[in-house]
Order: sequence, then C-alpha cells, then structure tokens
Amino acid sequence: MQEKRAKHFIEHIIDEDQAAGLDPSLLRFRFPPEPNGYLHIGHVKAICLNFELGKAYKAPVNLRFDDTNPEKEEQHYVDVIKDDIAWLGYAWDKECYASDYFDQLYAWAVQLINEGHAYVDAQTPEQIAAQKGTPTTPGSASPYRNKDPKEVLLLFEEMKAGKHQEGSYVLRFKGDMASPNMLLRDPILYRIMHKAHHRTKDAWCIYPMYDWAHGQSDYIEQISHSLCTLEFKPHRDLYDAFLDHLAKSRLRPKQREFARLNLNYTITSKRKLQRLVLDGKVNGWDDPRMPTISGLRRRGYTPTSLRKFAETVGIAKRENVIDASLLEFCVREDLNKTATRAMAVLNPIKVVISNYSEGQKENLTTDNNPEDSNAGTRTMPFSNTLYIEKEDFREEASGTFFRLKIGGEVRLKSAYIIKAESLEKDAAGNIQTLHCTYDPKSLSGSGSPESQRKVKATIHWVSAGDAKEISVRQYDRLFKTPSPDGDKEVDFMTQLNPDSLSVQTAFAEPMLAEAKAGDHFQFQRLGYFVCDQDSTDALKVFNKTVGLRDTWSKQQVKPQQQPQQTHVASTLDTLRKLGKKFTSFNAEKQEAAADQIAALAKEIPAAALAPLYSTAAKKTGTRIAVAIVLAAHQKTAAVLDAAAIDFIIKARTDKNPLLIKYAEDVKI
Repeated sequence: MQEKRAKHFIEHIIDEDQAAGLDPSLLRFRFPPEPNGYLHIGHVKAICLNFELGKAYKAPVNLRFDDTNPEKEEQHYVDVIKDDIAWLGYAWDKECYASDYFDQLYAWAVQLINEGHAYVDAQTPEQIAAQKGTPTTPGSASPYRNKDPKEVLLLFEEMKAGKHQEGSYVLRFKGDMASPNMLLRDPILYRIMHKAHHRTKDAWCIYPMYDWAHGQSDYIEQISHSLCTLEFKPHRDLYDAFLDHLAKSRLRPKQREFARLNLNYTITSKRKLQRLVLDGKVNGWDDPRMPTISGLRRRGYTPTSLRKFAETVGIAKRENVIDASLLEFCVREDLNKTATRAMAVLNPIKVVISNYSEGQKENLTTDNNPEDSNAGTRTMPFSNTLYIEKEDFREEASGTFFRLKIGGEVRLKSAYIIKAESLEKDAAGNIQTLHCTYDPKSLSGSGSPESQRKVKATIHWVSAGDAKEISVRQYDRLFKTPSPDGDKEVDFMTQLNPDSLSVQTAFAEPMLAEAKAGDHFQFQRLGYFVCDQDSTDALKVFNKTVGLRDTWSKQQVKPQQQPQQTHVASTLDTLRKLGKKFTSFNAEKQEAAADQIAALAKEIPAAALAPLYSTAAKKTGTRIAVAIVLAAHQKTAAVLDAAAIDFIIKARTDKNPLLIKYAEDVKI
C-alpha cells in the first residue's frame, strides 16, 4: 500500500492557523497571474499548489488577474491563461481582476492621504532612488513628505482627472526611511499612465502599483493565505504595513512564501521569453521549445505529467535547480500508459521480400497499447516491399550488433521473421534496396513453433506502398548551457542551441493519416510524438515530445571526469557489503553504517550508481545504501538524473519503512 504523502510546510501553517482558531469555512486561496505574457513551467508549481490546497481543504480558489499595468497587459493573455489553467484540470471559484477594485483602491488611497500617511511627490525617479539611501545607509525625507493633506488630496485628484503628464507626480506611502527593508522607504502607491486599459479602457490615467493592489485585493476577496514565491518575501513587510491601516473587522490575509521552480537549460523570465518571440528565435509563445504551458502542451506534455512534476518537485523553503530530465521522466511515465502505439520510419531503407509475392497484401494485427488492456488492437498492411530504419541494418557488423545484417535475422514487429540476403547500391555506394526472405510460418501470435523461434532483435517497419508521408519535428534543448541566464555579463541569447529543431519527412503506417491535433502516439522504438496544430489533411505534422529513455544525462558524463575505475569498483563493493548487513543491524549500528555510507559518496560518481538502480526489490539494504549516497550527493549541489529520480520514487512506495525513510531524505 502506498504511503500517504507527508504534508509540506504550507499545509502545516494552515493546520496551525486552524488549531489557533481560524474557521475552516474562511479558508480561501488564489492564483494571481499578471496578463502580460503566457504562463510557464514555473507557474505550474504555483497553480498546482493553490488549487490542490483548495481540494485538500475543500476551500474555494480564485483566479485573479493582477492587471495594474496597461502598458504590457492584453485580453489575449487573459484568454490564454484561462485556457491553460482549465487544460491543467483546475476550475476556479471566482474570476476576479485587480481592475475590479480600482475605485476601492483609490478610496483607500484618499483615506491614507487624509490620515497623513501618503503624499504626492514631484521628484524624478532618479531623485527618489537617491533619496532612499542604500541598504547600509538610511534614506532622507522627500521635500514633499510633509505637505498639508488637503493640498496633497487636491493634487492627487488632479492626477486622477488627467491634468498632469506621465512621470510628473507619484503618490507615495509614508513608510520608514531608515528601515533596513528598502521597500518600506516610502514606496510608490500610484503613478500616472495615459494608457488605455484592456478592461477599464480610458476611465483611469493613474494606476496602482503591484504592492498596493495585491494585498488589498486579497483583503477584498477575503483570501486567507496569499502564497508567493521567495522573491516576494521582502514585500511581506509592505503587505502587512498596508493592511495595518485598512484591515479592520474582516479576515486579514496572511502572505507566506515558497521556493520558486528553477529548471536547468531553461529561462522563465517573461521579459526574456518575449524577446525570444519578438526576435524570431522561436515561432511564438507556444513554440514547442518554449517552457510556456502552451508550448509544453504543443510539445505533447499532458496535464497529468505536469501535475505529477509539480507534485514530485514538492513545496520547499529553499531554492534549488531541478533537472529537466525529471520533467521528461514524468511525461514519459504518463504517455507509456496512455499513448497509442504506431509505426513510423524516419530514415528509410527499402526492403524487398523476394519470397513474398509481389502484389500480395495482408492485414496484420497489433496492440494499440500493451500497457492498457482496454486499448484494443488495430490492423496494419503488410506487403513484399517495406521501409525499415537505416540504423537497423549494417552491411558489416560485429557480434554485438543484433539487428539486421547480411545473413542475419530479425523479427518485424507484429509480423514475420526476415533474413537479409543481398543488397543493391547506387553509383555513390548508397544502399538502394535490401533483399530479404521471410519465414511464412513465423507470424507473431500465430502459435506455430516457428512463431516462437527466438531471434535477438525486433524492429519496426511500414509497408512502402501503403505508407503515408508525414513531417516530423524533433527537438533538443533550446539552450546549450544549464544556466543560460546565470551570468549577468553574458547575453542569454548567445546561449541558444542552434540545433534545437530539426524537421524531416518520414513514412508512417496509414492510421496516422487520420490523427487529430493533440493526439499522442508512441512511435515504436523512437519516442513519443504528438500531432501538431499545423497538420493538414494532406500532410500530418508530428512533434517529438520525448524519447523512450533518458539519453541527455548520459551525454553529460565525460569520461575524463570519472575516477579510476578500479577504485570506484572497490568503493561500490564496500557499499554493497554495508548495504547487505544494514537491515540486520540494530538502530545504533544502522546509524553508524549510514554515516559510513554517506562518507563513501564523495568517491562514487553519479554515473557509477546507475547499475544499482535496478537492484532487486528483496535487496532492501543495498537500495537503502543507494538512497543514502544520493542524499549525500545532493549536499554538494548535485542534480539527480531521471534514472535516480525513478529509483527514489519507487523506493518511497516500497513496503519497507526503513527504505521509505531514507528515500524521503532525497529531494526530488
């Protein structure tokens, strides 16, 4: 039986608040995007956090658009955001907008002025910045700070009436000019912007700043827990300072922060993503190489896989970088269960079966998805002329090559055993045709003795005369470095991977001609693909979502980085010995053994652990030892690859509580 997930710290905060007297009926959460771009993978974590809390506590969740900057916000972004959240599988209680509260926010600003807590400042942005001081030196008061409230109010009303130019005045809150938190040094509440708003049109020419609008919007909506990423932690003081003046008898919201999602080989800054779009480096916000939800969706990622990814990453207080292979692992795991199998050949060689009559054809039966007993079967045409992958044949091959070679045999998936007899080449030496024979009694599933004959490889194929041409887009990382914007002195655009997209024509079995945009397939032996929206009746386009296995992490291991193999082998042997005895030790000896294993970790590279991930389930001690080493690796900022993550996920669902305990020490 799977262990119940341990609660994260946000849930503990909510539980403590209820224990202290918070009425459970007053719980309410919100997801507050700004409609100035598309949502990205980082937002998935925040979306899932708020909506899953809503499910767990049977509390409503608002979708609120923080639309306070008409210069950058558009209705189009609102529509896309709503569609993305719905696609992820979440439904919000109320659809709200900060712009709904412009009148109330203005009234509260007037209240602050009348109470002597706000003033209109005519200084330039540069003067205000200098006047604020530095983190180590206090600021100085604005020369406008102590103006008469009546005079301030008159000027503020003139700002609202459109009588002043942009940049001429701002409304500031009287904070603390000596506060170590720079945000409290008389923050700006309103600025003048003669820009039409996507909802309020030309009704306003002054707009509230985010910090002023956000907390007050939470208060209006009676949000119990306002959850933000860690970069907003310094803003909490300001959030509370405003509420101190306005929150009276109603529920006062509480802001708390969690670690944002950082993914390697990825940028999530909306400004930088927009630059990629505007500079034509990608084909729009929904380009399958983009980390936007729309891009991931078009790439073939599923709502289930993204929710699973967010769940696996978890909610923490400390920032860390997640390996992109975890995201790929999650979608691979989901699609393996749900994607229809199909045959497609990307780099074809023509095969002619000499003893299969020309013009003869039969329909062979194959499974739609062997992982799903309800998926059924389909038929595929078989003839004497086929296409197979170029890499599945070698004219000359060593004993370790088990696919097709002259004189060798392979099984065609769901079909017959064939034997390569001879080949034809063109004048340039390129293979034109491979001539084979087949065993007519070897049909898969026929039950004949010949069908049960063992050969060392099974390959995919399509009937040449029946095959449909398709366009296949294959993707690599958009950036060639793990931290494309990590060096502020280097333009992230220089880190783009020039080989992030390749397009080719392929041959597919006939059923793929009926595919609809969004349909998922496993091209057998090649990877997972999704039918793209660019498809037409004449030509179907397929985007590669992910390969069948994690190959990226393996590519990153450089031989020269490995310690001496003999030393590693000796260390692994010691690890196995300690693991073998681990479960028989008493608690004191287990603790000592765990320390000894952790000490070995610095001598065991991540690549050397890979064979141990397939350790038999009954060898619990060895699996515990591997988990201890992985936890030790993380203390040196190591990032787990997909195989390690898979190992830990399975360990956490084991029946042995000791294994679960050590597996939970590993952060994924």
